[in-house]
Amino acid sequence: MGILSRASYVVRSKLNAILNRAEDPTESLDYSYEQMRDELQDVKQGIADLTTQKKRLEIQKRRLEENVEKHNEQAREAVQQDREDLARKALEKKKSKMNQIEDLETQIAELQNTQDQLVDKKDDLQSRIEEFRTKKETMKARYEAAEASTRVSEAVSGVGDEMGDVTRSIERAEERTEEMEARSQAMDELQDTGAFDDALSDEDEIDRELGAGRTDREVDAELETLRTEMGKGPAEGDAAEPDAAVESDGVGDEEVEAELEELQQEEDADASN
Repeated sequence: MGILSRASYVVRSKLNAILNRAEDPTESLDYSYEQMRDELQDVKQGIADLTTQKKRLEIQKRRLEENVEKHNEQAREAVQQDREDLARKALEKKKSKMNQIEDLETQIAELQNTQDQLVDKKDDLQSRIEEFRTKKETMKARYEAAEASTRVSEAVSGVGDEMGDVTRSIERAEERTEEMEARSQAMDELQDTGAFDDALSDEDEIDRELGAGRTDREVDAELETLRTEMGKGPAEGDAAEPDAAVESDGVGDEEVEAELEELQQEEDADASN
């Protein structure tokens, strides 16, 4: 399988997963139920329209029947008055109205037949809707129960999307924590070795040692002053120092010793001034 084929397969898989998540069976069931209810409403509206039309025809029929009775009376009265021409005319109108009544009765019968069929359809559709509603609610309950069970199972087994995100978050937090701990330990180690002091100071090792020596001499001088003020003699360690210096002089290099002697004399001269 080539790269493009694999990429297309991955894209299709992702889209199918999205569509599966987006398709909610409960929504489909509700939609079908609403469609059936709309169809039932259309049938009821059709029955109402037929009933209205039939009532109009029945009203028209009653009016024609009244006219028939009127023409019949007109014919009797014309006969009594020996007006055969008027009697004939009244009977002709009566016949015309009766023909119209027959046509209306035919139309009314057809409307009634259609209405009866729609009523039967309405009753059947309403029965099927009630049955579908019961099945719909049962199916929705089963789906929601299965969905809840799946979520619980995924949460327990750790295969759900949310649990996967939580696991990855914990792993990233652990990695970050370990990195910060290692960095803190490295900073402490550099601080103990004086690496930060070396980086921030312009002094080299000789300057630091000379500075330490000056500090020691200043402390010794101040200590000697305190001893003199308090009437104390020199410390035992101070008395032993000349012997150690003599011993050290015998071991050092002559040129270094001579240079040190000159530096000592210059320092003594500066101190006396």
